[in-house]
Amino acid sequence: MRGRRILIPLPNTGSMYRKRNTYYMRGIIFMAVLIFLFLKLQIFTFYDNHDSVLMEPTNDSVDAIMSMVPSVLHKFLTPKTRNQTLLSNLLHNGSNLIGALNFVDLYHPPNITEINRQIAKYNDMQLVLNEYTFGPLQNDSVIIVVQVHTRITYLRHLIVSLAQAHDISRVLLIFSHDYYDEDINDLVQTIDFCKVMQIFYPYSIQTHPNEFPGIDPNDCPRDIKKDHAIIRKCNNALYPDLYGHYREAKFTQTKHHWWWKANRVFDQLEITRYHTGLVLFLEEDHYVAEDFLYVLEMMYKRTIDLCLQCNILSLGTYLKTFNYYTYNSKVEVMPWISSKHNMGFAFNRTTWNSIRKCAKHFCSYDDYNWDWSLQHVSQQCLRRKLHAMIVKGPRVFHIGECGVHHKKKIANRIK
Repeated sequence: MRGRRILIPLPNTGSMYRKRNTYYMRGIIFMAVLIFLFLKLQIFTFYDNHDSVLMEPTNDSVDAIMSMVPSVLHKFLTPKTRNQTLLSNLLHNGSNLIGALNFVDLYHPPNITEINRQIAKYNDMQLVLNEYTFGPLQNDSVIIVVQVHTRITYLRHLIVSLAQAHDISRVLLIFSHDYYDEDINDLVQTIDFCKVMQIFYPYSIQTHPNEFPGIDPNDCPRDIKKDHAIIRKCNNALYPDLYGHYREAKFTQTKHHWWWKANRVFDQLEITRYHTGLVLFLEEDHYVAEDFLYVLEMMYKRTIDLCLQCNILSLGTYLKTFNYYTYNSKVEVMPWISSKHNMGFAFNRTTWNSIRKCAKHFCSYDDYNWDWSLQHVSQQCLRRKLHAMIVKGPRVFHIGECGVHHKKKIANRIK
């Protein structure tokens, strides 16, 4: 009679247990490798596309923009990161994908110590790119100073507009940075249409993340009440601003940076030491017309017969609509108003020397806006107040939607 099968457990010798563990470990290692490769590919997909996404939401609109820009200038609009460049070079030279992905680990963004070292090097060298090609700075040449933070997408379009301006080869273009970023440096250093220089604000939030003028851990929160701040004994508890708020480093940095760069350009750089011509102030999210230099220089010449008291020239406006047919060649004259005439404005060393003597008024004025502080200087300190000649058909435009006074959602994507 066939009996029922009875399952008898085998004695545990340890060999089957070890064998089963080996299979598990191999499976875990295999999955880990797959996940690692997947993450690597995702990282490179991000680096390849993130600037393109920020520039425009669709490929069609990117193509439309490119079609309006001369092909020789497309290089300024084509995003490239250090990782992307390394990968493309490796693959072009025949490296396999796995080797290329592993090699990219050799590139890491610089730490604070390295950033400080690079900033000191740039500021000490005072290197002027393309000087051999375009010759020394002439005394009547315009110096353009661009204040740069992190918005590389806007900066690309500003550079394209500058590249298409008439007589741009005569200017000295200075980029003043409050954030050290190697992708931005690479972009600036590809400029080949004029003399270029970079200066770096050395007291930034980036280089002082846990101390003044950055964010100190003991700083008073912006909206804390004064009596609570005194109890907490946080920094400057006794000194909220006029509105009852405490210092916010991200806002005050803009004012500090503006004052530092003006001093740096007029008084500290070798190349500008004896320059008496115009210095034009722009920002990374501005855009210039092709004839902006011609108009600026014409305005400067005509101050003699049109407005002897004018010591500031303004090329920009915040108006959304204007009639170029009527106002293309018209100017108006009025006292300088910070909220209206702070975009694309220029002055010379004579005006700067007057402003610099009022440094105490500028720095101690209880406001984080550099332009409002400058207006305070004009009203309370200058013997000859700031008087502006403004072109009614603007030649400098504001293309940014996020800044000190803007809180739109797009700001979070472009920063």
